[in-house]
Amino acid sequence: MKQHTLLSLGALVITAMLVLVSCQKEDEGGDVLPTNLVSNVTVNAGTVQVTATADNAQYYSFTFSENGSPTTIENEAGSASYTYSGSGSYNIIVRAHKNASEFIFTSETVQVEISIEVGEDGLPVNGYSTPTEYAGYTMVWADEFDGDALSDDWVYEIGTGNWGWGNNEEQYYRPANTEVSNGSLKITAEEGWYNGSDYTSSRLKTQGRQSFQYGRIDIRANLPKGQGIWPALWMLGDNIVTNTWPACGEIDIMELVGSSTGTGNATVHGTVHWDEGGHNYNGGSSILSGGIYADEWHVFSIIWDEEQIRWFRDDIQYHQIDITDPNMSEFHQPFYFIFNVAVGGLWPGSPDATTEFPQTMAVDYVRVFQPE
Repeated sequence: MKQHTLLSLGALVITAMLVLVSCQKEDEGGDVLPTNLVSNVTVNAGTVQVTATADNAQYYSFTFSENGSPTTIENEAGSASYTYSGSGSYNIIVRAHKNASEFIFTSETVQVEISIEVGEDGLPVNGYSTPTEYAGYTMVWADEFDGDALSDDWVYEIGTGNWGWGNNEEQYYRPANTEVSNGSLKITAEEGWYNGSDYTSSRLKTQGRQSFQYGRIDIRANLPKGQGIWPALWMLGDNIVTNTWPACGEIDIMELVGSSTGTGNATVHGTVHWDEGGHNYNGGSSILSGGIYADEWHVFSIIWDEEQIRWFRDDIQYHQIDITDPNMSEFHQPFYFIFNVAVGGLWPGSPDATTEFPQTMAVDYVRVFQPE
């Protein structure tokens, strides 16, 4: 885990505005519905505390929404708290219940502003990390990016590839967009005309240098954000030189499809691609319950053996696939790594006026463990 110098201390400022919206459902049971609902919002070290009082309330519920994922807390005490992880405008619904279907409510709008703790290189200080040892496993290869240049295990892919690397991507890949400093690899996507492209970035691979079959793989990374930004940490089969894609197989350890709205910047995807009489794929996704992946460091992992591949984000499993089907023989051979940040393409679409450049994906380490 790398050492960082703290430049600024995170701060959270929230202002709450009571929206004068309330709802009184028809009294179906003859009992008295709650009245005079009043709610108050306070903040302490980033945690939003909400209290509510009402006449004739049997219990209260509090719904906090962040990144399209609502969290509801119910109790009779009339209080609840929630910690927001990212800046933005959020809605809190406070209900005073007679029962589950009969209630009155208020809607609170809160504006959250968070200053993220960053190191001297502008990257977040906080985040998840994983150990260098696991019971029953031996580390067989790692890159901690502790120097000031890439090791000989990596080579660059240059240019625009075949039809935008098969995805209609809009960047030109070049070595100049890669840096190794302060204990991390940094791949930066930039806006600017270069060799016929509107954007530049980098794409690195270990093909012919390092490849692996089975084991646990951990990659600690801080991800970029924004519409049209598409970072990926992935693998291709060594036999791509004789079997073209998708017959060589593809394992996507992590992909993020940046967006200007919605949950794109808070969602990562883990997927496999193979040839089964044509292109076939299977995947899952992991959505943060608060904040976005650019706010902190996260660890993206797979555990891959002869029977299955499982995907993890911060040691939380979110997808798995059985690979014992004879049609999935691609996944029983060595694979090499590819790290890149694409701009545009069929999946994310092009950048727009909301996209801020430059955007950097930083990798703290990549570690490969295999059973003893």
